Amino acid sequence: MKGMLNLKDILVLGIESSCDETSVAVVKNGREVLSNIIDTQIKIHEQFGGVVPEIASRNHIEAISKVTKLALEKAKVTLKDIDVIAPTYGPGLVGALLVGVSYGRGLAFALNKPLVGVNHLEGHISANYITYPDLKPPFLCMLTSGGNTQIVHVKDYCDMEVIGKTRDDAIGEAFDKVARVIGLTYPGGPKIDKLAQQGKATIEFPKTHFENLDFSFSGIKTAVLNYLHKNPEVSKPDLCMSFEKAVTEVLTENVTKAIKQTKLDKVVLAGGVSANTHIREEFQKLGKELNIKIYEPDLKLCTDNAAMIASAGYYRYINGDLSENTLNAVPNLKIGE
Repeated sequence: MKGMLNLKDILVLGIESSCDETSVAVVKNGREVLSNIIDTQIKIHEQFGGVVPEIASRNHIEAISKVTKLALEKAKVTLKDIDVIAPTYGPGLVGALLVGVSYGRGLAFALNKPLVGVNHLEGHISANYITYPDLKPPFLCMLTSGGNTQIVHVKDYCDMEVIGKTRDDAIGEAFDKVARVIGLTYPGGPKIDKLAQQGKATIEFPKTHFENLDFSFSGIKTAVLNYLHKNPEVSKPDLCMSFEKAVTEVLTENVTKAIKQTKLDKVVLAGGVSANTHIREEFQKLGKELNIKIYEPDLKLCTDNAAMIASAGYYRYINGDLSENTLNAVPNLKIGE
């Protein structure tokens, strides 16, 4: 079967609707992006200080057909040219996921095309395959997003193991909570990043360490909030810079331990928080110190998008991992499930 599949180019239609971005993309052979249309709802949810699930779902319903049409037009293909339909089926907001899954199932059934459900987290990892056409497993991935912080041992395209994860807040969640307390609007991560670049004085915040590769960001977040309450006149740039410095040190320390354990010499960053300027700089320094290669996805591929989903879908497809047309949303989906 795999030999036959390699006789022609494979076009995957990726569909992403796990949170507040409606995105559809056409990707050839897992690496070449023909189109990647993203309809964001940030302005809609900004007034609420975060994503409102019901509003997100409604907007996905309104946008998905239009976004699909634009993706096909930009790729200069039709639905008949598509070989595989690959929607995100988890993790994420259940209502939002159901929009993309239902739409993908409908397309696959109507067109008699293969359906491949994609794990959103695998999608973030696969963003690096688009940015780096020569990248191949095995490698370590430092996955940082609003809902996840994990060190993933990527043994092969479809064989991954989580070897370290957060025990409480995800790093993106900590960024958003700190941003909210200091008066920054949603989404807080990019705004903290911008303010931190103006910081001058470092405030030391306590960091939690475990014997294994797990993380904890709740303590750092609470320490920042307590410091702000006791020192309301503190410089916001200094506070942001110090918070970023503390959480980044936790990331690099654990990845250093993971490198020693696995003996791997490639580390990829993935997820929305991997767009953070300080995190990128510190991982590049780590790469030079340890003489390993650090891969960072293109900034436009860090946030939720369908190109990364299509890439992950391609590797699932050629591995023979097809989905039934009963595919359903799994809001708490984990890597390896």
